[in-house]
Amino acid sequence: MIELRNVTKVYKTSMGPNVVLDDLSFVIPPRTSIGIIGRNGAGKSTLMRLIGGAEQPTAGHIIRQGKVSWPIGFAGGFSGSLTGEENCRFVARVYGQDVDWVVEQAREFAEIGNYFFEPVRTYSSGMRARVAFGLSMAIDFDMYLVDEVTAVGDKLFRQKCKAAFTARRERAGLIMVSHETATLAEYCQRGAVLDAGKLRVYDTVAEATAAYEEKLSA
Repeated sequence: MIELRNVTKVYKTSMGPNVVLDDLSFVIPPRTSIGIIGRNGAGKSTLMRLIGGAEQPTAGHIIRQGKVSWPIGFAGGFSGSLTGEENCRFVARVYGQDVDWVVEQAREFAEIGNYFFEPVRTYSSGMRARVAFGLSMAIDFDMYLVDEVTAVGDKLFRQKCKAAFTARRERAGLIMVSHETATLAEYCQRGAVLDAGKLRVYDTVAEATAAYEEKLSA
């Protein structure tokens, strides 16, 4: 379960404070999948980083019950000087997992060949995302955070991503942000629209999509 209580995120800029998230309060129950839609710059990735703990809110509180993944697709936590294998070993130790098993599962899932044993700084953004995705799938989380990663790779890899989430749907929740509303409809039960710092949650992705398209045409 994830609960946000009066969460606000403000960044200081040369033009003054930029309020990205404004007093958000909502609850995502266990084993619930929700897709979040919003314009570029609406704060979707910021929201994911806050939920995952990579950043802290300016005000308010985030309550996490269970193990929450980092934002999959956001591989900024990788050390560029370490190889993909070494990064996976480090993360496996942090989460108290079987290190060798996690490394092998991540390597097989990422499908980047011998680059897995090269420094991450030599990777393309897509390769980083593949390793981040493979690593996250090797660890059992109660809530998975997904930031556009399903757009990575070819059709077969995207099908592999979908199958991995389908297998986890009965025991884990999912929060996904994407520009592709069709992708959200494939993966998620509920939908939400992030706009002007506010988040409105809908019972279905279709309802959220309709509301979002109405805002775009306004």
